[in-house]
Amino acid sequence: MKVMEEIKKKLGALATELEEAWTKLNIDAKLVEKSELEKQVSEPEIWSNPENAKNLNQKLARLTEETEPWELLKTQTADLSDILELGDKDLLAEVENQLTSMEENFLNLKKELRFTGDYDSCDAILRITAGVGGTEAMDWAGMLERMYLRFFEKNNFSARLIERQQGEEAGIKTAVYEVSGSHTYGNLKSEHGVHRLVRLSPFNADNLRQTSFSLVEVLPKMDTDTDIEIDEKDLRIDVYHASGHGGQGVNTTDSAVRITHLPTGIVVAIQNERSQHANKDTAMSILKAKLVQMQQEQHAASIGELRAGESAKWGQQIRNYVLQPYKLVKDTRTKYEETDADSVLDGKISGFIDAYLEDQIGK
Repeated sequence: MKVMEEIKKKLGALATELEEAWTKLNIDAKLVEKSELEKQVSEPEIWSNPENAKNLNQKLARLTEETEPWELLKTQTADLSDILELGDKDLLAEVENQLTSMEENFLNLKKELRFTGDYDSCDAILRITAGVGGTEAMDWAGMLERMYLRFFEKNNFSARLIERQQGEEAGIKTAVYEVSGSHTYGNLKSEHGVHRLVRLSPFNADNLRQTSFSLVEVLPKMDTDTDIEIDEKDLRIDVYHASGHGGQGVNTTDSAVRITHLPTGIVVAIQNERSQHANKDTAMSILKAKLVQMQQEQHAASIGELRAGESAKWGQQIRNYVLQPYKLVKDTRTKYEETDADSVLDGKISGFIDAYLEDQIGK
Protein backbone atom coordinates (compact mmCIF):
# COMPACT_ATOMS: atom_id res chain seq x y z
CA MET A 1 0.00 0.00 0.00
CA LYS A 2 2.88 2.34 0.77
CA VAL A 3 4.24 2.01 -2.79
CA MET A 4 0.82 2.68 -4.27
CA GLU A 5 0.32 5.78 -2.14
CA GLU A 6 3.73 7.07 -3.19
CA ILE A 7 2.87 6.56 -6.87
CA LYS A 8 -0.49 8.32 -6.40
CA LYS A 9 1.30 11.24 -4.74
CA LYS A 10 3.77 11.57 -7.62
CA LEU A 11 0.98 11.31 -10.19
CA GLY A 12 -1.02 13.99 -8.37
CA ALA A 13 1.98 16.32 -8.36
CA LEU A 14 2.50 15.71 -12.08
CA ALA A 15 -1.17 16.38 -12.81
CA THR A 16 -1.02 19.68 -10.90
CA GLU A 17 2.12 20.87 -12.69
CA LEU A 18 0.65 19.76 -16.00
CA GLU A 19 -2.50 21.81 -15.42
CA GLU A 20 -0.45 24.90 -14.51
CA ALA A 21 1.68 24.56 -17.64
CA TRP A 22 -1.43 23.92 -19.76
CA THR A 23 -2.90 27.22 -18.55
CA LYS A 24 0.31 29.25 -18.99
CA LEU A 25 0.71 28.02 -22.56
CA ASN A 26 -2.96 28.70 -23.44
CA ILE A 27 -3.37 25.17 -24.77
CA ASP A 28 -7.19 25.41 -24.69
CA ALA A 29 -7.15 28.50 -26.92
CA LYS A 30 -4.66 26.84 -29.26
CA LEU A 31 -6.89 23.77 -29.55
CA VAL A 32 -9.85 25.99 -30.49
CA GLU A 33 -7.73 27.74 -33.13
CA LYS A 34 -6.49 24.36 -34.38
CA SER A 35 -10.06 23.09 -34.74
CA GLU A 36 -11.07 26.19 -36.72
CA LEU A 37 -8.05 25.83 -39.02
CA GLU A 38 -8.87 22.16 -39.63
CA LYS A 39 -12.32 23.21 -40.84
CA GLN A 40 -10.87 25.88 -43.11
CA VAL A 41 -8.25 23.66 -44.76
CA SER A 42 -10.85 20.95 -45.38
CA GLU A 43 -12.83 23.30 -47.65
CA PRO A 44 -11.98 22.71 -51.36
CA GLU A 45 -12.30 26.40 -52.27
CA ILE A 46 -9.33 27.27 -50.08
CA TRP A 47 -7.02 26.21 -52.91
CA SER A 48 -8.32 29.02 -55.12
CA ASN A 49 -5.69 31.05 -53.23
CA PRO A 50 -2.65 28.72 -53.01
CA GLU A 51 -0.54 31.15 -50.98
CA ASN A 52 -3.25 31.54 -48.34
CA ALA A 53 -3.81 27.78 -48.30
CA LYS A 54 -0.10 27.22 -47.75
CA ASN A 55 -0.01 29.70 -44.85
CA LEU A 56 -3.05 28.14 -43.19
CA ASN A 57 -1.60 24.65 -43.49
CA GLN A 58 1.69 25.85 -42.00
CA LYS A 59 -0.17 27.40 -39.06
CA LEU A 60 -2.13 24.17 -38.58
CA ALA A 61 1.03 22.07 -38.65
CA ARG A 62 2.69 24.37 -36.11
CA LEU A 63 -0.31 24.29 -33.75
CA THR A 64 -0.52 20.52 -34.04
CA GLU A 65 3.15 20.20 -33.19
CA GLU A 66 2.70 22.48 -30.17
CA THR A 67 -0.47 20.89 -28.74
CA GLU A 68 -0.35 17.15 -29.48
CA PRO A 69 2.40 16.25 -26.94
CA TRP A 70 0.47 18.06 -24.20
CA GLU A 71 -2.80 16.36 -25.13
CA LEU A 72 -1.09 12.97 -25.09
CA LEU A 73 0.46 13.57 -21.67
CA LYS A 74 -2.86 14.73 -20.24
CA THR A 75 -4.58 11.61 -21.57
CA GLN A 76 -1.84 9.37 -20.15
CA THR A 77 -2.16 11.05 -16.75
CA ALA A 78 -5.92 10.44 -16.66
CA ASP A 79 -5.51 6.82 -17.81
CA LEU A 80 -2.87 6.12 -15.19
CA SER A 81 -5.10 7.59 -12.49
CA ASP A 82 -7.91 5.23 -13.57
CA ILE A 83 -5.56 2.24 -13.41
CA LEU A 84 -4.45 3.16 -9.89
CA GLU A 85 -8.07 3.37 -8.77
CA LEU A 86 -8.41 -0.33 -9.61
CA GLY A 87 -5.94 -1.07 -6.82
CA ASP A 88 -4.28 -3.95 -8.69
CA LYS A 89 -0.89 -4.52 -7.03
CA ASP A 90 0.32 -6.65 -9.95
CA LEU A 91 0.29 -3.53 -12.15
CA LEU A 92 2.36 -1.36 -9.80
CA ALA A 93 5.74 -2.03 -11.45
CA GLU A 94 4.35 -1.25 -14.91
CA VAL A 95 2.57 1.87 -13.63
CA GLU A 96 5.74 3.09 -11.90
CA ASN A 97 7.79 2.70 -15.10
CA GLN A 98 5.18 4.55 -17.13
CA LEU A 99 5.01 7.36 -14.56
CA THR A 100 8.81 7.76 -14.69
CA SER A 101 8.66 8.02 -18.48
CA MET A 102 5.84 10.60 -18.25
CA GLU A 103 7.82 12.70 -15.74
CA GLU A 104 10.82 12.74 -18.10
CA ASN A 105 8.57 13.71 -20.99
CA PHE A 106 7.07 16.54 -18.92
CA LEU A 107 10.53 17.90 -18.09
CA ASN A 108 11.24 18.19 -21.82
CA LEU A 109 7.84 19.75 -22.55
CA LYS A 110 8.35 22.30 -19.76
CA LYS A 111 10.97 23.98 -21.94
CA GLU A 112 8.04 25.42 -23.88
CA LEU A 113 7.22 27.55 -20.84
CA ARG A 114 10.09 29.74 -21.99
CA PHE A 115 7.97 30.70 -25.01
CA THR A 116 5.11 32.72 -23.54
CA GLY A 117 5.80 36.01 -25.35
CA ASP A 118 3.17 37.46 -27.68
CA TYR A 119 5.21 36.62 -30.80
CA ASP A 120 7.32 33.65 -29.66
CA SER A 121 5.40 31.17 -31.82
CA CYS A 122 5.74 33.36 -34.94
CA ASP A 123 8.16 32.77 -37.78
CA ALA A 124 11.02 35.26 -37.85
CA ILE A 125 12.81 37.69 -40.11
CA LEU A 126 16.60 37.53 -39.71
CA ARG A 127 18.59 40.49 -41.03
CA ILE A 128 22.40 40.66 -40.90
CA THR A 129 24.16 43.96 -41.65
CA ALA A 130 27.91 44.56 -41.84
CA GLY A 131 29.25 47.36 -39.67
CA VAL A 132 31.80 49.96 -40.68
CA GLY A 133 35.18 48.58 -41.70
CA GLY A 134 34.84 47.63 -45.35
CA THR A 135 35.90 44.16 -46.43
CA GLU A 136 36.74 43.02 -42.89
CA ALA A 137 33.25 43.83 -41.60
CA MET A 138 31.52 42.33 -44.66
CA ASP A 139 33.50 39.12 -44.24
CA TRP A 140 32.36 38.94 -40.61
CA ALA A 141 28.74 39.45 -41.67
CA GLY A 142 29.19 36.58 -44.14
CA MET A 143 30.58 34.38 -41.35
CA LEU A 144 27.50 35.12 -39.23
CA GLU A 145 25.24 34.32 -42.17
CA ARG A 146 26.90 30.91 -42.54
CA MET A 147 26.67 30.32 -38.76
CA TYR A 148 22.92 30.85 -38.73
CA LEU A 149 22.29 28.82 -41.88
CA ARG A 150 24.23 25.92 -40.34
CA PHE A 151 22.20 26.27 -37.13
CA PHE A 152 18.97 26.16 -39.13
CA GLU A 153 20.08 23.01 -40.96
CA LYS A 154 20.96 21.23 -37.72
CA ASN A 155 17.77 22.21 -35.88
CA ASN A 156 15.01 21.70 -38.45
CA PHE A 157 14.41 25.36 -39.28
CA SER A 158 13.84 26.37 -42.89
CA ALA A 159 15.21 29.64 -44.26
CA ARG A 160 14.06 31.50 -47.37
CA LEU A 161 16.29 34.23 -48.79
CA ILE A 162 14.50 37.57 -49.14
CA GLU A 163 17.33 39.97 -49.88
CA ARG A 164 21.12 39.70 -50.14
CA GLN A 165 23.81 42.22 -51.10
CA GLN A 166 27.20 40.66 -51.76
CA GLY A 167 30.39 42.35 -50.55
CA GLU A 168 32.78 43.62 -53.22
CA GLU A 169 35.68 41.40 -52.13
CA ALA A 170 34.26 39.06 -49.50
CA GLY A 171 31.22 38.38 -47.35
CA ILE A 172 28.01 40.38 -47.50
CA LYS A 173 26.80 43.91 -46.94
CA THR A 174 23.42 42.66 -45.80
CA ALA A 175 21.22 39.57 -45.97
CA VAL A 176 17.59 39.05 -45.03
CA TYR A 177 15.98 35.64 -44.45
CA GLU A 178 12.50 34.48 -43.53
CA VAL A 179 12.91 31.63 -41.03
CA SER A 180 10.24 29.02 -40.21
CA GLY A 181 10.07 26.32 -37.57
CA SER A 182 8.86 25.63 -34.04
CA HIS A 183 8.81 28.78 -31.87
CA THR A 184 11.11 30.43 -34.39
CA TYR A 185 11.03 33.97 -33.03
CA GLY A 186 11.08 32.68 -29.45
CA ASN A 187 14.28 30.76 -30.17
CA LEU A 188 16.04 33.40 -32.24
CA LYS A 189 15.22 36.59 -30.33
CA SER A 190 18.35 36.04 -28.22
CA GLU A 191 20.44 36.83 -31.32
CA HIS A 192 19.08 40.37 -31.75
CA GLY A 193 21.90 42.87 -31.32
CA VAL A 194 25.50 43.67 -32.22
CA HIS A 195 28.00 40.81 -32.61
CA ARG A 196 31.74 41.60 -32.21
CA LEU A 197 34.63 39.64 -33.74
CA VAL A 198 38.32 39.85 -32.73
CA ARG A 199 40.83 38.03 -34.96
CA LEU A 200 44.02 38.34 -36.98
CA SER A 201 42.93 40.00 -40.19
CA PRO A 202 43.29 37.95 -43.38
CA PHE A 203 42.84 41.14 -45.39
CA ASN A 204 45.96 43.13 -44.53
CA ALA A 205 49.62 42.38 -45.25
CA ASP A 206 50.70 42.88 -41.63
CA ASN A 207 48.16 40.30 -40.37
CA LEU A 208 47.20 42.64 -37.53
CA ARG A 209 44.54 41.93 -34.95
CA GLN A 210 41.24 43.40 -36.13
CA THR A 211 37.90 44.08 -34.44
CA SER A 212 34.75 43.90 -36.56
CA PHE A 213 31.06 44.41 -35.85
CA SER A 214 27.82 43.19 -37.43
CA LEU A 215 24.24 43.95 -36.52
CA VAL A 216 21.83 41.01 -36.31
CA GLU A 217 18.14 41.90 -36.25
CA VAL A 218 15.55 39.26 -35.36
CA LEU A 219 11.96 40.32 -35.97
CA PRO A 220 8.66 38.45 -35.59
CA LYS A 221 7.19 37.81 -39.05
CA MET A 222 4.01 39.83 -39.43
CA ASP A 223 1.40 39.15 -42.10
CA THR A 224 0.45 42.18 -44.21
CA ASP A 225 -3.09 41.99 -42.80
CA THR A 226 -1.85 41.94 -39.18
CA ASP A 227 -3.84 44.35 -37.05
CA ILE A 228 -1.15 46.99 -36.53
CA GLU A 229 -2.38 50.51 -37.12
CA ILE A 230 -0.03 52.55 -39.27
CA ASP A 231 -1.24 55.91 -40.50
CA GLU A 232 -0.73 56.09 -44.28
CA LYS A 233 0.43 59.70 -44.02
CA ASP A 234 3.36 58.37 -41.97
CA LEU A 235 4.61 56.31 -44.93
CA ARG A 236 6.63 57.28 -47.98
CA ILE A 237 6.67 54.59 -50.65
CA ASP A 238 9.20 54.78 -53.49
CA VAL A 239 9.56 52.41 -56.44
CA TYR A 240 12.70 52.07 -58.55
CA HIS A 241 14.65 49.74 -60.84
CA ALA A 242 15.88 46.63 -59.08
CA SER A 243 19.58 45.93 -59.42
CA GLY A 244 19.80 42.48 -57.89
CA HIS A 245 19.31 38.97 -59.23
CA GLY A 246 16.09 37.91 -60.87
CA GLY A 247 16.64 38.28 -64.59
CA GLN A 248 16.20 41.01 -67.15
CA GLY A 249 12.59 41.69 -66.19
CA VAL A 250 13.61 42.74 -62.71
CA ASN A 251 16.22 45.16 -63.95
CA THR A 252 14.06 46.95 -66.51
CA THR A 253 10.90 47.55 -64.47
CA ASP A 254 10.16 49.56 -61.36
CA SER A 255 9.73 46.41 -59.27
CA ALA A 256 11.85 47.38 -56.24
CA VAL A 257 10.06 49.05 -53.34
CA ARG A 258 11.35 51.25 -50.54
CA ILE A 259 9.05 52.11 -47.62
CA THR A 260 10.02 54.81 -45.13
CA HIS A 261 8.20 55.20 -41.83
CA LEU A 262 8.58 58.93 -41.34
CA PRO A 263 8.03 59.24 -37.55
CA THR A 264 10.75 56.69 -36.69
CA GLY A 265 12.97 56.93 -39.76
CA ILE A 266 12.79 53.16 -40.38
CA VAL A 267 13.52 52.29 -44.03
CA VAL A 268 12.80 48.92 -45.62
CA ALA A 269 13.81 48.26 -49.23
CA ILE A 270 12.98 45.01 -51.04
CA GLN A 271 13.80 44.05 -54.64
CA ASN A 272 14.05 40.27 -54.54
CA GLU A 273 10.72 39.48 -56.26
CA ARG A 274 9.75 40.23 -59.85
CA SER A 275 6.44 41.72 -58.80
CA GLN A 276 6.26 45.21 -57.33
CA HIS A 277 3.19 44.08 -55.38
CA ALA A 278 5.09 41.13 -53.84
CA ASN A 279 8.02 43.37 -52.92
CA LYS A 280 5.65 45.88 -51.32
CA ASP A 281 3.93 43.16 -49.26
CA THR A 282 7.28 41.82 -48.06
CA ALA A 283 8.55 45.30 -47.21
CA MET A 284 5.37 46.14 -45.32
CA SER A 285 5.57 42.87 -43.37
CA ILE A 286 9.16 43.65 -42.34
CA LEU A 287 8.27 47.24 -41.46
CA LYS A 288 5.49 46.05 -39.15
CA ALA A 289 7.89 43.59 -37.54
CA LYS A 290 10.45 46.37 -36.98
CA LEU A 291 7.79 48.59 -35.41
CA VAL A 292 6.67 45.77 -33.11
CA GLN A 293 10.30 45.16 -32.11
CA MET A 294 10.78 48.87 -31.44
CA GLN A 295 7.53 49.00 -29.45
CA GLN A 296 8.81 46.22 -27.19
CA GLU A 297 12.19 47.90 -26.73
CA GLN A 298 10.65 51.25 -25.84
CA HIS A 299 7.77 49.73 -23.79
CA ALA A 300 5.41 51.89 -25.83
CA ALA A 301 1.66 51.37 -25.55
CA SER A 302 1.13 51.93 -29.27
CA ILE A 303 3.00 52.44 -32.54
CA GLY A 304 2.08 56.12 -32.39
CA GLU A 305 4.17 56.57 -29.24
CA LEU A 306 7.43 55.35 -30.78
CA ARG A 307 10.37 57.71 -30.72
CA ALA A 308 12.87 57.98 -33.55
CA GLY A 309 16.44 56.89 -33.00
CA GLU A 310 15.78 54.79 -29.90
CA SER A 311 15.71 51.32 -31.43
CA ALA A 312 18.59 48.96 -30.66
CA LYS A 313 21.24 49.76 -33.25
CA TRP A 314 25.00 50.00 -32.91
CA GLY A 315 25.19 50.17 -29.15
CA GLN A 316 26.94 47.76 -26.83
CA GLN A 317 27.54 44.31 -28.32
CA ILE A 318 25.59 41.33 -27.02
CA ARG A 319 28.25 38.74 -27.86
CA ASN A 320 32.01 38.67 -28.37
CA TYR A 321 33.72 36.16 -30.66
CA VAL A 322 37.44 36.15 -29.87
CA LEU A 323 39.69 34.12 -32.19
CA GLN A 324 43.01 35.77 -31.22
CA PRO A 325 45.06 35.65 -28.94
CA TYR A 326 42.80 32.90 -27.52
CA LYS A 327 39.50 31.36 -28.62
CA LEU A 328 36.35 32.22 -26.69
CA VAL A 329 32.75 33.17 -27.51
CA LYS A 330 31.00 34.91 -24.62
CA ASP A 331 27.55 36.45 -24.27
CA THR A 332 27.71 39.78 -22.47
CA ARG A 333 24.17 39.43 -21.03
CA THR A 334 24.12 35.90 -19.61
CA LYS A 335 27.92 35.42 -19.30
CA TYR A 336 27.49 32.04 -21.00
CA GLU A 337 30.62 31.10 -22.93
CA GLU A 338 32.05 28.47 -25.28
CA THR A 339 35.78 27.88 -25.83
CA ASP A 340 35.25 25.96 -29.08
CA ALA A 341 34.75 29.05 -31.24
CA ASP A 342 35.02 27.07 -34.47
CA SER A 343 32.03 24.91 -33.52
CA VAL A 344 30.03 28.01 -32.58
CA LEU A 345 30.75 29.56 -35.98
CA ASP A 346 29.66 26.27 -37.52
CA GLY A 347 26.19 26.68 -35.99
CA LYS A 348 26.55 25.42 -32.42
CA ILE A 349 24.68 28.28 -30.73
CA SER A 350 21.96 26.35 -28.84
CA GLY A 351 23.83 26.88 -25.55
CA PHE A 352 23.65 30.66 -25.97
CA ILE A 353 19.96 30.51 -26.89
CA ASP A 354 19.08 28.26 -23.93
CA ALA A 355 21.05 30.42 -21.49
CA TYR A 356 19.26 33.55 -22.69
CA LEU A 357 15.80 31.96 -22.45
CA GLU A 358 16.46 30.61 -18.95
CA ASP A 359 17.76 34.02 -17.91
CA GLN A 360 14.57 35.69 -19.16
CA ILE A 361 12.20 33.48 -17.14
CA GLY A 362 10.66 35.57 -14.41
CA LYS A 363 11.90 38.89 -15.77
